Amino acid sequence: MSALPRRLLLAGADLMRARTARRLRKNGHAFAEQAAVWRRLTANLAATTYGQSVGFERGMTPEQFRRRIVPQPHEAFAPWIERMTRGEADVLWPGLCHLYAISAGTSTGQTRHVPVTPAMLGHFRRASRDALLYYTARVGHSRVFRGRHLILGGSAPVAPLPGTDRFEALGGDLSGIGALHLPGWAEDLLHEPGAEISRMTDWTAKVDAIIERTWNRDISLVAGMPHWVLALAAQLRGRLEGTSGLLPHLRALWPNLECLIHGGMPVAPFADHLRFDLGPHVIFHEIFPSSEGFIAAQDSDAALGLRLMADTGIFFEFLPMSGFREARLRELGPKIVPLEGVQPGIDYALVLTTPAGLSRYLNGDVVRFISVDPPRLVHVGQTGLRLAGLAEQVPEREVTEVLADVCRRHHWQITDFHVAPQFPNAWSHHAAGRHEWWIELHSGSVETPTGPILGAELDTALRRINPDYAARRLDGRLEPPLVRLVIPGVFEHWQRQKGRWGGHYKMPRCRSDRKVADELAALTRFTPETQAPFRPR
Repeated sequence: MSALPRRLLLAGADLMRARTARRLRKNGHAFAEQAAVWRRLTANLAATTYGQSVGFERGMTPEQFRRRIVPQPHEAFAPWIERMTRGEADVLWPGLCHLYAISAGTSTGQTRHVPVTPAMLGHFRRASRDALLYYTARVGHSRVFRGRHLILGGSAPVAPLPGTDRFEALGGDLSGIGALHLPGWAEDLLHEPGAEISRMTDWTAKVDAIIERTWNRDISLVAGMPHWVLALAAQLRGRLEGTSGLLPHLRALWPNLECLIHGGMPVAPFADHLRFDLGPHVIFHEIFPSSEGFIAAQDSDAALGLRLMADTGIFFEFLPMSGFREARLRELGPKIVPLEGVQPGIDYALVLTTPAGLSRYLNGDVVRFISVDPPRLVHVGQTGLRLAGLAEQVPEREVTEVLADVCRRHHWQITDFHVAPQFPNAWSHHAAGRHEWWIELHSGSVETPTGPILGAELDTALRRINPDYAARRLDGRLEPPLVRLVIPGVFEHWQRQKGRWGGHYKMPRCRSDRKVADELAALTRFTPETQAPFRPR
């Protein structure tokens, strides 16, 4: 291929980098951007069957919007989405919709179909581009565009949805949908591993094909969830060390690798392992994506939070978690606040109105603002993924952070984990409940971990950062946690057993019930009161 297209790409990227840096330095424009987005969305929603049924009107005021339109979870939209998949026009968004992102449903375990209208596809393209430009603005150059970008997407193929023979309705991973709708220049100059490999359904075979295609290419960026990046690095090392000598890290293979884009799950438990496997000077760049829309991206130091993407086509609202009750959503609509009404330090359920026609949609994410102008936030967890079964209210983010901090001090590397309540009952001989931590650590630790050591340190750390947990430990309503260290491969086996092994699936880190914990117990054959798995004689 001629060098001219690459030079044109680099020149354009540098101009866009400078423009993005100037825009990010200006404060005060996010509110106006959100107001413009809201006007465009409501005008389109007023022309739909759903919009007319719930009270959308052209020219409606924000106050009318707040009081008329009831916030809803995915289940309320599912019948309307099914009508779209059968070829009905103007249901949630003007026109027909042929594409549907398949969401794994981390908190519920139920697969969801999310419309990807042409307008929504435009949102994802713009937001993905802007997120990468945020990176170039952070580092002050656009050299990441000199090489190719390896995207570790999901493994669900883009294929006809069941029962849609009379209308072409296609479903698949959002990453797969995006890979099949790239601009020609991006496919030619940037995207790896290419459309054919992106369509592969077997995750293990897919990783093998990625390695075969990319090991000798000039890769400057890798994007994917942390545990899949680690899996790629391990397989690359295993494949190449026998023929090419020692492969200390990926930069030894790809010298121009400079950026890891990660999102979809907290990186803290895997950060040290990722830095070791990627090599020196690879910069982490965090994004906050979901199947329903692109939410935020890093524009500065990670400690400052992620910048809300206020101008890419989604209208954001926020419901204080202190009043969140899924059974009372009709009453809670007026309590939801727009961006200009949020306050730092408060946990909010995220409410989205999107160009897919999802209006005041609760996607399950919980966020906390670090600052309002510019709007920067952190992902706290999900409404359905927190420890609340014993009235302790511990969000997913705190569970993840304390485990990462404890393991970092001891140089232990986390492979996977899950936390659940263990409720008091007659056979347990415990008058109060406690947390049960299921933890799989990476083999090869210098210091041998034990469950009691980990449990005591996790208990101390949680008491320090969570007042609800500390109060319940003090008054005896919570006993010290129980840590179960499991052998390597347990979490992978559980995910394979549940049909959740692949690029877009995420392990639920905590739940207020024992659904996952009991399945892990059955798999590992732990007895209720022991620290080790039961083995029959």
